[in-house]
Amino acid sequence: MVQQMRASNVPPQMQRYSSGSMPRMPSNHRREQVVPGHYPNATNRSLNNHPSVPSSRGGLEVARSPESDKEMFFKLVTSLMDPEHREAALLALSKKREVYPDLACVLWHSVGTMACLLNEIITVYPLLATPEILSPGLSNRCCNALALMQCVASHPSTKKLFLNAHIPLFLYPFLNTTHSDRPFEYLRLTSLGVLGALVKQDDPEVIKFLLQTEIIPLCLRIMENGTELSKTVATFILQKILLDDEGLAYICATAERFYTVNNVLENMVKTLKNSPSSRLLKHIIRCYYRLSENTKAREALRQCIPTELWKEAQSLISEDTAVKEWAGALAKNLERGGGTA
Repeated sequence: MVQQMRASNVPPQMQRYSSGSMPRMPSNHRREQVVPGHYPNATNRSLNNHPSVPSSRGGLEVARSPESDKEMFFKLVTSLMDPEHREAALLALSKKREVYPDLACVLWHSVGTMACLLNEIITVYPLLATPEILSPGLSNRCCNALALMQCVASHPSTKKLFLNAHIPLFLYPFLNTTHSDRPFEYLRLTSLGVLGALVKQDDPEVIKFLLQTEIIPLCLRIMENGTELSKTVATFILQKILLDDEGLAYICATAERFYTVNNVLENMVKTLKNSPSSRLLKHIIRCYYRLSENTKAREALRQCIPTELWKEAQSLISEDTAVKEWAGALAKNLERGGGTA
């Protein structure tokens, strides 16, 4: 039934950055490429030139300056173009992506960098049908590329460019997998993180794009069968879609769409009795509250909202002010009229 919700025209957590102040990439970086010291069989000449200073842990450590940090940052980005050093660069950048506020812009505007990240993603596609071949190492490497994608997707200067290039569609194959092995789960969860970064800022253009693709049925499938964390992120994405007026109208446009979403939410509430999750329940309550603001959905919810919801919500209501407010508003909406058409 979830699959019937597919749109007919399916094709497939940074500071503000001023693109005008982005340092220029050196034109001779290929001839003088220097890779970090933790790369296999490589020496970092730029670090070797710095004096050593006493370390608080004993011994000596390299003195670092803002200039050397910036130089190291650009060398890491440049190393993405080198297949021999790409894996180490992906790991280093993904770990330090919050340290570099301009990383998203550099990744997007550096020639060939986004293509390299997309290549890391596409390379995994043939392995999605063979769980025994997709190793944790390959999955982690792809997840590091996806983490950099999330960096681009969350930055205000690159989010629209990222969306207009339809890059989110390259993540859908990972969301469409049903294998429960950890390598697959990591790919699903990291891909959901990219989409979660897109919807976090309540951009109507993002919601419009997602409504034109199969993201809703994919999220519903993960909400039914995923791990707790995957379910939570998928439910958060659905919540952000519902909070948009166009998203709410889309889901409530037909009885089939509404009941498909409601059935998944209902099943999730019932499973919370055996597997409690406050953060997941919080998103479920917010989804129900938003649905209750639609006239047609409100009438249906009066008949089908699970009684378990109120039982499970009691302890959370006493702990979380926002949940208490949402649950109270939901109860009032179900008792009286009002709301959107």
